[in-house]
Amino acid sequence: MGKKTSKAKAEEPDHFSLLTDYDIHLFRSGKHFKLYEKLGAHLATHKGEEGTYFAVWAPNARHVSVIGNFNHWDANNHKLSPRWDESGIWEGFFVGVGKGEVYKYAILSNTGEYLEKADPFAFYAEVPPATASIVWDHHYTWHDKKWMDDRKQNASKPKPYSVYEVHLGSWRRKAEEGNRSLSYKELADDLVYYVKEAGFTHVEFLPVMEHPFFGSWGYQLTGYYAPTSRFGNPQEFMVLVDALHQAGIGLILDWVPSHFPGDLHGLYKFDGTNLYEHADPRKGFHPDWSSYIYNYGRNEVRCFLISNALFWLERFHADGLRVDAVASMLYLDYSRKAGEWIPNEYGGNENLEAISFLKEFNEVVYGNFPDAVTIAEESTAWPSVSKPTYLGGLGFGQKWMMGWMHDTLHYFKLDPVYRKYHQDEITFSIIYAFTENFMLPLSHDEVVHGKGSLLGRMPGDEWRKFANLRLMYGYMFTHPGTKLLFMGGEFGQSSEWAHDRQIDWDALNFGANHQGILKTIKALNHLYKTETALYQYPFDGKGFEWSDYSDRENSVIVFMRKSDDKNDLLMVVCNFTPETRQHYRIGVPYRGTWKEIFNSDAADFGGSGVSNAGLLHTSPVKYHQKDYSVSITLPPLACIVLKLNEEVAEFEIE
Repeated sequence: MGKKTSKAKAEEPDHFSLLTDYDIHLFRSGKHFKLYEKLGAHLATHKGEEGTYFAVWAPNARHVSVIGNFNHWDANNHKLSPRWDESGIWEGFFVGVGKGEVYKYAILSNTGEYLEKADPFAFYAEVPPATASIVWDHHYTWHDKKWMDDRKQNASKPKPYSVYEVHLGSWRRKAEEGNRSLSYKELADDLVYYVKEAGFTHVEFLPVMEHPFFGSWGYQLTGYYAPTSRFGNPQEFMVLVDALHQAGIGLILDWVPSHFPGDLHGLYKFDGTNLYEHADPRKGFHPDWSSYIYNYGRNEVRCFLISNALFWLERFHADGLRVDAVASMLYLDYSRKAGEWIPNEYGGNENLEAISFLKEFNEVVYGNFPDAVTIAEESTAWPSVSKPTYLGGLGFGQKWMMGWMHDTLHYFKLDPVYRKYHQDEITFSIIYAFTENFMLPLSHDEVVHGKGSLLGRMPGDEWRKFANLRLMYGYMFTHPGTKLLFMGGEFGQSSEWAHDRQIDWDALNFGANHQGILKTIKALNHLYKTETALYQYPFDGKGFEWSDYSDRENSVIVFMRKSDDKNDLLMVVCNFTPETRQHYRIGVPYRGTWKEIFNSDAADFGGSGVSNAGLLHTSPVKYHQKDYSVSITLPPLACIVLKLNEEVAEFEIE
C-alpha cells in the first residue's frame, strides 16, 4: 500500500472546503460531534477533477503541508492554508491524490520545530511499524438491516447480555503461515461460527483502533478512526461486523478516551504544543502507563473524542462501547502521591472536566443511538455511574462489577474446607448488586501478569479444579447482572493468556474436561437466553430473592430468580464443597412439582453425574420462611437450577 504513487499536482491548494461557518462555530464551542465528516482526508471532486480534501487542526503551526509518495515526502509541496476564522484548522484540496495514497502532515511549529504527524482522523493506516496514514473511504453495502431494525425496535426491552471478550490478534493463529493472526475476513467465518455455537449474545473486542505497539493490546492508540490494518482494511472489518450481526451477535468495542501514547507520529505535542493533552504533567501525564491524558476542558478535544464514539457506532454499526479506565479519569489523584496532583477549584480530588466530559459523551451517544449501550470499567465506589445524567449520574448504561469479580475469584481460590469461614465473600455482592446496572466480568485483566488462568486458580486435584470452574460459571450466570467472559475461559484454558500466541485450542481438541467446560458454557448461555427470570430484571431487586445465605457449615446458598410470570421462577442452589448432600431441604414459594433444568455436575460436562432425576414434589413443610419445601440431592461442587414444572391445583390433597 505504501508504494503507491500518483501524479498529484504540486501547486497551492484550490479553494475548496467541507467546513461551513456553522461547523467552525460548533467545533470551537465543543458541540461538533461528527468531525470525521469534515476533518481528515476525504475523497472529493472539485471543478470536475478528482482529488482529496485535507483538513487538520494545528492552531500553533506556522506552516502545514501534506507529504507522501505523491510528492516524494517533500514538505515544500501540497501546502495547506490556514482558515481565516482563527479556528486553527488548515485545509486544502489536491487533484490527483487518490484512494490508497499514504500521507502525513508536515508541521512547522511556531517555535520552529519540524514534525511529521499521522492524521488524527485517518480512516486507515499503514501496518505497524510503519506509521503513515492512508487516504480511504467507507463505501460498503451492509447486509445487517434486520439486526439494526430489531435492535432499534427492541431497544427498551430486557435482553440477555452474554459477552465473549476477544483479543483479535491472539484468538486463533495460522501456525503453518508463520504464526500469523487471522484476518478480519477469516474471523468473519471462524470467530462468528464459534461464538454462535457457544451461544454468546455479544462479542467485545479489545481495542481495534490502530496502535503502534502490539503488546499494548490496543490500549495505546494512535489511530482513533482507523481499524488496525494488521488484519485488513476498513471494509474488511465491516465484513466481520456484518457477519456477526447476520448471525444474531452484537458487537461491543473497547474504547479508550483516558490516555494516549507519546509516539512521535501521534497526538502528543501535535503542533509543537500540548494540543490534546494537559501541559502540566500533574494533570497531563499518566504515571501507570507512561502516557498522556486528554485535556477534557478543551472544547476541540471533547469534539474529537465524542465524534470518535459516534464514528464507530455510525460507520461500523457497533452496538456499544466499553469505556476503559474510567476511574483514572474521575480522580485527579489517581495513582498519584501527595504533591503529584492539583486539586480542583473546590479543593477536591474529582476531575470536574472529565466528569463533565463523560456525562456529555453518554448524553450524545444515547441521544443519537438510544439502542446502543455504553459500559464503564470503573473500579471504585463512585456513585451513580450507570444512572442517567438528569438524576445526577454519569449516564452509562452498565458498569463492570469489579467487586463481584475480586470477591468471587478470591473465594474460589480457597480450599473448600475453609469456605464456611468466608461465606460473606460469596454473598456480599447482593448487598450492592442493584445500586448500579452491573455487568459481571471475568476479563482479560484476570488472566495476565502472573495471575494465571481461571482454571489455575481453582483448588484441588484435576477433577475438583474443573468442578469448581463449572460451579463458578453456574453461579455467575444465575447471579443478577449481565455477563462477560474472556476468550479461553469458555473451555478452561490452563495457561495464562499471552497476546503473541493463540489461546490453547489443543486443550479443547484433546481434553475431555475442557470440552466439558465448553459444554457447560453452551448450556448456561442457552439457559440464560431462554429463561426470562435470568434476564428480565438484571439490575433490579424484583428479579432476585434470597432463600438462604446462612448455611455456612455446609457452604451452600439458595436463591430465587424471578420474572413477572411466577411460572418462570427459578430456584438456584450452589454447593461450594465436594460433599454430596442427600435429602437437602429448600423452601419454595409454590407447591407442585419442580424439575432440575441445569446441573453443573452433569456427566456430559465431566461431572460425577449426581442429579435430581425426574420430578421433585413439594411437601407442606415450611422451610426458609416459605410455606412449602422440597427435598433434593446436592451434587458435589455444583450449581443446580430448578424450575416449577406444574403447580398443584388448589383442591388437590397434599
